[in-house]
Amino acid sequence: MKAPVPRPGVYELYWKFAAERQKAFESRLAGHPWPWSQDRILQEFKFCNVFRAADRVSQYMIRDVAYRDDDSTPADRMFQIVAFRTFSNIRTWDEVTRFLGRSPRIDHLQSDRFEEALNAAKDLYGGLYTGAFILCATNAYGRSFKHLNHVELFRDMFVRSGLAENILAAKSLREVYDLLHTFPLMGDFMSYQTAIDLNYSAHINFSEDDFTQPGPGAIRGIKKVFLDLGGLTPQEVIMWMVDNQEREFERLGFEFNGLWGRRLHAIDAQGLFCETDKYCREAVPELASARSRIKARFESSPTPMQLFFPPKWGINHRLPQGEVLGQPRRSVLEPMF
Repeated sequence: MKAPVPRPGVYELYWKFAAERQKAFESRLAGHPWPWSQDRILQEFKFCNVFRAADRVSQYMIRDVAYRDDDSTPADRMFQIVAFRTFSNIRTWDEVTRFLGRSPRIDHLQSDRFEEALNAAKDLYGGLYTGAFILCATNAYGRSFKHLNHVELFRDMFVRSGLAENILAAKSLREVYDLLHTFPLMGDFMSYQTAIDLNYSAHINFSEDDFTQPGPGAIRGIKKVFLDLGGLTPQEVIMWMVDNQEREFERLGFEFNGLWGRRLHAIDAQGLFCETDKYCREAVPELASARSRIKARFESSPTPMQLFFPPKWGINHRLPQGEVLGQPRRSVLEPMF
């Protein structure tokens, strides 16, 4: 059986980071004061959660978009999830829903109300997007602003092309990805991330391990963690990590309880390669890399949130009750976990 060749001293950091970062998340949930880790690098710099669905923006998407308690049709829900992930901005979405008086529907695309809502949000805040993802060229539909080209993309998808119905009829996560990937502005990684978000919903339900698509950060991480891929593709390396996680955590002596018992899936293992790439910039600076430092030092968000995961995962009954992860804002920068 093919297997990648680990880089000694760096391969282990992938599993160490996963274990320590998850412990920090659990420590903060338990109400312990900062620092939530004894690891200097984790104390100083921002890193995403081990489990993608636990990050603040994904939590909002799951709770307030995918499972919002309203009269949205399944097709409307597909549109909402795709649109939210495009902006990945909670403030933008809150303003859009406030302007419309509800979650946006496909008929808001047809009537121009969704475009009006975005324009109002842009006038109010100056920007609509976060830097979470690198978005493809912005003028594919000939509009003068990036957000207006995305409005045209959504019209192309959900008004003219019947994308929602095609997604709802899909037979695999890869098919959902392929459907998204056929459209302008939908690159490899954005299509994959959006497919995962759609799969969080109540309307489709595929294994997250059916398919993966590494982003640029994950590719950098894979090159650092392994000396040789042993004939495997980056996608196969990610799946290898998923398949061998229990064995490797035990072999290396790292305690890892998962997300209330949920193991790592391909989307999480992919993200861990990206975070390991960042971690190595401090832990192993001698490794050659196009990026030599971690840029993000974050102030902890004072806004608490109610944790909520897709009910089909069967873990919501294990979660802490009430709002968590909020704390008073300090005058100095500190990492956000």
